[in-house]
Amino acid sequence: MPAAVCLQNVHKVYNNVSVVDDLSLTIEPGEIFGLLGPNGAGKSTTIRMVTTLTRPTQGDIVVAGYDVLRQPFGVKQQIGVVLQQTSVDMDLTVWENMEFHGRMHHIANSRRQKEIDRWLEYVELLDRRNDLVKTLSGGMKRRLQIARALLHQPQILFLDEPTVGLDPQTRRRLWEIIKGLNQQGMTILLTTHYMEEVEYLCNRIGIMDSGKLIALGTLAELRRQHGEGLVMKQNGDRWDYTFFPTMQDAKAFLEQQPDKTGMMLRPSNLEDIFVELTGRNLD
Repeated sequence: MPAAVCLQNVHKVYNNVSVVDDLSLTIEPGEIFGLLGPNGAGKSTTIRMVTTLTRPTQGDIVVAGYDVLRQPFGVKQQIGVVLQQTSVDMDLTVWENMEFHGRMHHIANSRRQKEIDRWLEYVELLDRRNDLVKTLSGGMKRRLQIARALLHQPQILFLDEPTVGLDPQTRRRLWEIIKGLNQQGMTILLTTHYMEEVEYLCNRIGIMDSGKLIALGTLAELRRQHGEGLVMKQNGDRWDYTFFPTMQDAKAFLEQQPDKTGMMLRPSNLEDIFVELTGRNLD
């Protein structure tokens, strides 16, 4: 089975500045892939190139078997996109937004009505179908964006910061919707600033910094590469972190210290690895 998304030696240059620098990445069918990076790392530009919104300066991108430059219409038929910015029409009803999107994709009327009802029910908005979008909460608007992106039955769903600005309960509900879609076989590429979101949802993780892919693997693989154990030591108003291959190694190191004041031991997590690699917190 061909890759869902394949980027080979992709570059994007704006005003002589390299925003994406020789990026090669493959996303397999059926996985949830998390793309992380500090602001300005090149994540959004990568999403825009993969979804045909921006042309790469150099390199090859193939999505669901279609080349983004030579076959953009084929790519668009196979993808659904939910951007961070709310992109639904506030002055239309929930149903009108779905109906407009369905017509834009030339979905036959009988099938269109069934699919609208199906996806509105899936995201728990069927009872709000006649409400104006501007009366919905932020979480409901995001769920509507997801339903709309799924209406034409894409193979791959791109989610760019899908839960930003939402309360924890609403975020958790969206996580379950995303996980449910993946269990039905959908491939998902997710960018987010929430580490726990990646740890909960993603099969594999890629970390970008300054336009380059600097780490790639499952969370377990990244922890094995960078250290599963962590010793923290308070240094004034900050903490110093030391990674160890295993928790046993970290414990042995801590036990050897004559003065353990201000020191603590714990397993490493994704945020520790991210900060170690990039030198910056996500936000």
